[in-house]
Amino acid sequence: MLKKDIIDNMQNIVDNCMGDSKPACQSACPMHTDIKRYVRLIGEGNGEEAISVIREKLFLPKILGRICAHPCEGGCRRGGEDNPISVANLKRYAADNFDNHKNWDISKETETGKKIAVIGSGPAGAQAATDLARKGHSVTIYEKLDVVGGMMRVGIPEYRLPRNIIDEEYSFLEKLGVEIKLGVEIGVDIEFETLKEENDAVILAVGKHVGRVDRRLENHDNKGVYSAAEYLREISLTRNIKGTGKKVAVIGGGDVAMDCARASLRVEGVEEVHAVCLESTYEIMASSMHEIKGALAEGVKINLAVGTNKIIVGEDGKISGLEVKECISIFDEDRRFNPKFNEENKRILDVDTVVFAIGQGVDSSFDKEETIAKKGNGTFETDEFTLQSTNDKKVFAAGDCASSFVVIGAMSEGRRAATSVDRFLKKESIFEGRIKEDEMSCETKLYMPTEYLSKGWDLAEKVERVSVNELNPSERIKSFDEVEFSFTKEQAEKEANRCLQCECKLCMKECMMMKEYTSCPKELFKEYLEKGYEKMDMNIAYSCNECSQCTIKCPNDFKIRENFMDMRKGYVKANDGLSPLSGHDALDDGQELECSKKYSVTIKGEKKTKYVLVPGCTVSASLPEHIENTLLHMKEVLGEEVGAVLQCCAKPTLIIGEEELFEERFSRVQKEIDSTGAEIIVTLCPSCYMTYDEYATQEVISYWDLMKEKIGIPKDQKKVGELSDVIFNIHDACPTRNIGSHHESVRWILEELGYNYEEMNNIKENTRCCGVGGMLGCINENLYKDIVDRRVNDTTQDHIISYCGSCRGSMELGGLDSLHILDLIHGDCYLKKDAKKRSGNYGFHNRLDAKKRLKKYKN
Repeated sequence: MLKKDIIDNMQNIVDNCMGDSKPACQSACPMHTDIKRYVRLIGEGNGEEAISVIREKLFLPKILGRICAHPCEGGCRRGGEDNPISVANLKRYAADNFDNHKNWDISKETETGKKIAVIGSGPAGAQAATDLARKGHSVTIYEKLDVVGGMMRVGIPEYRLPRNIIDEEYSFLEKLGVEIKLGVEIGVDIEFETLKEENDAVILAVGKHVGRVDRRLENHDNKGVYSAAEYLREISLTRNIKGTGKKVAVIGGGDVAMDCARASLRVEGVEEVHAVCLESTYEIMASSMHEIKGALAEGVKINLAVGTNKIIVGEDGKISGLEVKECISIFDEDRRFNPKFNEENKRILDVDTVVFAIGQGVDSSFDKEETIAKKGNGTFETDEFTLQSTNDKKVFAAGDCASSFVVIGAMSEGRRAATSVDRFLKKESIFEGRIKEDEMSCETKLYMPTEYLSKGWDLAEKVERVSVNELNPSERIKSFDEVEFSFTKEQAEKEANRCLQCECKLCMKECMMMKEYTSCPKELFKEYLEKGYEKMDMNIAYSCNECSQCTIKCPNDFKIRENFMDMRKGYVKANDGLSPLSGHDALDDGQELECSKKYSVTIKGEKKTKYVLVPGCTVSASLPEHIENTLLHMKEVLGEEVGAVLQCCAKPTLIIGEEELFEERFSRVQKEIDSTGAEIIVTLCPSCYMTYDEYATQEVISYWDLMKEKIGIPKDQKKVGELSDVIFNIHDACPTRNIGSHHESVRWILEELGYNYEEMNNIKENTRCCGVGGMLGCINENLYKDIVDRRVNDTTQDHIISYCGSCRGSMELGGLDSLHILDLIHGDCYLKKDAKKRSGNYGFHNRLDAKKRLKKYKN
């Protein structure tokens, strides 16, 4: 049974780990398109797979590549550094160059016999129809116009969205078997009530086709005054508009206003176009800056900080001007729209046509009996999430007539409505199990603030955003030809490679163990909580290095090592106090020998023992002569107050989870230390240092700190390495990564000895495990070797110094000339010619030699 705090810790990781969190671009996209993935594929030159990824979510990639409001770019982390990735243009590049009708997925589930009517063929209706057809339902779209596309067709100018693109992509609906009835007006050709009776469900997707004009103005109903909706509709269908003059004023500062203004320039006979905006600067206008720049380049005259005062009509009954006045504020103190004007500052614009781009409404005239509940703004009253009508369970709404006002948002609502309808028809709950974050725009848990960059997020240098090529402004206003071109291959790949490929998984990038078993900690610990650790592969817990690099890299500082350590204890308790893995049998046998009297010895000071040298196992098993040299150095400076205890601290026993056996073995060495009467334990091993620091009753200090703080290096070793031709790297031991004094003392020692060293990567508190940590080599030798190789790749020199016996051996296994720092403290000047393999002289024979050497000083 795991401890409650460990279970709580796992749950905290499951709840808050960002490892599986979507990047901000994908979360901001209402359709949750896998933007990061397809952008990466484009950058790799794999356009075919990129369009396949896009089509997993979107059946209108060419359309969206041209007119999407790209909310994804608002969330782009790159935008915090310079400019966001040009996502829409990359989508268009993939669609224009690699989309193939033969690869369109038109698979459907078994026919259900259910009939659904969709009113409106705009993006919301089309998406709903697509999803429901895939579910095996029979779907019919009723479109009032003689063309498909809804407001995309008659509200977005052709120079932005060519009509052949709409027709091409809408052919997907026909391939799926969706029936589209054009020129059919519900409420005129078919009664709404009849439609409801003949179908199992109805989706309203009528769009906002009713334009608004400012009826407070005198002459607002005069010939030559238009709403944006009717104005753009006629231009879209005919490339002209009856009754327009030579000089047009467009009132409004949004994208629709810019569409009206730019479209006007392309209408035959129009010579001059004004935009009239309340906003005082381009930056605060409602329109996108891209559209503003396009309008200015084409010659639209944007009049800032003015509002309309009156429409002037001449004696001939035609418009002869538009009087405007200075706008001094748009919102009141409560941030409500309440413009204030300077009535003393007025002027007249010489125009003969006025277009109001100040908003649009829903045409609900088909519902003659007003049976469907509506909000105050004319949109239909639905459940915010399921989009089911609040007063007619058979009716659902999506798109402009519900709440969305951009194409990608309308598609998302179409999909949500389709999901609700499908459940409704199956008599399932339309709420149960649905998560808003999966079906709507949301904020991701994945955050990458600047202060976390030191944790390992690598923000590439600033790279200028790639702009698409465009037709020359003076030429493009002569026709309705598409203004923007698609990216070239070179442009697309350059822009795609600006993407930071946002993800957390910093621990996964660092921890080679977890990469063998999971995609991220959240996934792994969720499985542990669901299955129980007893039913999981024990090798997972026993493959942890105990290095804590996962926590160091984690932005949330999750404690992961502790979970694995507690699991080991649980496995041991269930196995009568011993590790259940056969790979630990030899370890246990060796531990018992290292703790036994045969291989141990205790030395007391001649009178009083204040300092007791406890050299540990690995150093004494490889460098017995240096154990003696260390004792002599301490005695020389500290006198006869120095003793020694050669006996294992049993840390490996604790590492594999054998708590009771550790307590028994540690009690033996504690008893021996106590018998000396010593006050201070002096260690040569980082693991020993941490063990005695936590469990011993005495004060603990490393030999390295003792030298720096009190006794200095051996007097005849001062500057012994000045003539050395070697530059060393220093590998810091991970058990004492947080003991900064050890790091500084070791470097001080090398400087005192006169050796040159160069800092390698990942050192001190950020050091990496050598591979031995957690006793990994006993049960996963291949992973151990991989970790060794990874650590060796951090080096900048062929010669390396460690102050841990195990680390020294690992670095040699990795191919380096690896020395223990005692080799330099107690040795002659070290030269390149002295490089050799040292691990061959390791074993219990050296432990016996170390015992023999120490016994010489026994009273």
